[in-house]
Amino acid sequence: MWRMGLSLGRVSDETLLTGLTTGDPEFAVAFVRRFQRKVFGVAVAVVGDTQLAEDIAQQTFERAWRHAQVYDPRRGSVRAWLTAIAHNLAIDAVRARRASPMIPEDLDALLGVVTETPERRALADDSAERVRRAVAELPPEQARALVMAGIYGMTAREVAAAEGVPLGTAKTRIRTGTIKVRALLEPAEGGRGR
Repeated sequence: MWRMGLSLGRVSDETLLTGLTTGDPEFAVAFVRRFQRKVFGVAVAVVGDTQLAEDIAQQTFERAWRHAQVYDPRRGSVRAWLTAIAHNLAIDAVRARRASPMIPEDLDALLGVVTETPERRALADDSAERVRRAVAELPPEQARALVMAGIYGMTAREVAAAEGVPLGTAKTRIRTGTIKVRALLEPAEGGRGR
């Protein structure tokens, strides 16, 4: 129980984040418990390694604690902010570990992870679901290029090499896929009223 007689499980995400900055261990535990599945799910979906995903999750919470004062609720929810931190750290880890080129078949498996499986439940929130649906509506070659660039952090040159297409084609696929996904997401974003 929290000092004011309220359960920390019922306070808003923003209140938990603010409490995290005070160094109160009750807030820290409640914050981690609330978001641990989401953060771990994002990390494991990107890196595909549970041990590395655990490290990334820990780094995510440390970074959230150190940078909680820069969180801006006008730019999105605490959940979205935290998952963005986890996603960025996971991409950095993938880039650091990348020793061999990606096999195109691995991308098909990744697209499956992004759209199905238990990781889907861990990643499932409104915005992630809208993004998954939007990516699923793309032609396969655009979806693959967008996933390689957006999730794996590959450059257009690396996408071109992995797909066996000219650099210009890879850039066009990434750009066109991005524009189409944005167009599909804009009506939903505009109607949210946030």
